[in-house]
Amino acid sequence: MLAATKALVDIRRDLESHVGQRIRLRAHRGRRKTLEKIGVLENTYPSIFIVRIDEPNYNQRLSFSYADVLTETVELTLMKKDGTMNQQRMAK
Repeated sequence: MLAATKALVDIRRDLESHVGQRIRLRAHRGRRKTLEKIGVLENTYPSIFIVRIDEPNYNQRLSFSYADVLTETVELTLMKKDGTMNQQRMAK
């Protein structure tokens, strides 16, 4: 198995084990545009994963590929049950 393919499979497995948990999402959208939201890892699929953002007046589902995590375009951090952030970032 190629190294990149193995890395993508590892990222997917890691995310699958955290479905339903709250995460902090930081997505770099280019040209100094960064999206930072807190949401729930809703589901994983063969090529993408879904994050549900639940804020007042802002209910949205965002999808990202596992390659986005590999290339650090998207950074995910697990949230603890008390609402504080875990020190370790997910996957890579």
